[in-house]
Amino acid sequence: MAALADRLVDAEVDARMRQIPTAVNEYGYDSWGLHPGTARYGYSLFARLYRHYWRVQTYGIEHVPPGRVLLIGNHSGQLPIDGAMVAVAMLLEANPPRLCRAMVERWFTTMPLLGTLLQRSGAIVGDPLNCERLLQKGEAILVFPEGARGSGKVWKDRYKLVRFGLGFMRLALATNTPIVPFGVIGGEEQAPSFVDCKPLARLLGMPYFPITPTFPWLGVLGMIPFPTKYRIYFGEPLIFRGDPDDRDEVIQRKVDRVKREIRRLIDRGLEEREGIFF
Repeated sequence: MAALADRLVDAEVDARMRQIPTAVNEYGYDSWGLHPGTARYGYSLFARLYRHYWRVQTYGIEHVPPGRVLLIGNHSGQLPIDGAMVAVAMLLEANPPRLCRAMVERWFTTMPLLGTLLQRSGAIVGDPLNCERLLQKGEAILVFPEGARGSGKVWKDRYKLVRFGLGFMRLALATNTPIVPFGVIGGEEQAPSFVDCKPLARLLGMPYFPITPTFPWLGVLGMIPFPTKYRIYFGEPLIFRGDPDDRDEVIQRKVDRVKREIRRLIDRGLEEREGIFF
């Protein structure tokens, strides 16, 4: 059984994860629930999807600096696949390899199997104190400031940036952390939602209930995303200075600068791609 389990681990994922120092307790967990042994399986699964299903291409990943960093980008696709693809890119293509700590919506951590896999692979619920401690340890934190507003967008709003939360900027200012903006192309088309059935979402305790070409018509199978071609564009680091407790309107101006850079990266990606699936 152990030999069979070992065969599920991708060789490149295993080799690159071994280059990343992690402080774990006697049970193999770190203080935030990361379990490197389990993470190897999660990353191995998504690495295969990264290479062969979504065929991800990255641009500018060399802009990500060593040490603490906030990766800030656009969110889409109904499921947190975009975050998984950015995390795999940071493990497989960044030099040295990095393990991203993704801030996820609390609702995703309640999903059977997926929630556990996210936590064991290093994802965290977006608590500011957790994030500040991780940044002080030199970690890379992945944030989608649109939150569920972004991942649950309907088709007519594809690649439009909705309101950004301000928390990531206050965190960057408090910890003197550089921000690397990124734009993801391909996520909007993986599960195009034509209607968000809000009454049903409220009834089920979900942030949104998407009606797509395949869901809910095909049941669970309808949740399988389409094999769109993913492209991830990383911008140059942005450094901000100021009081993290400043007025919202002051923080908003800084957030708007990040948002404009993400918009530029998205526009570049949409202009450069030749098709949705290739």
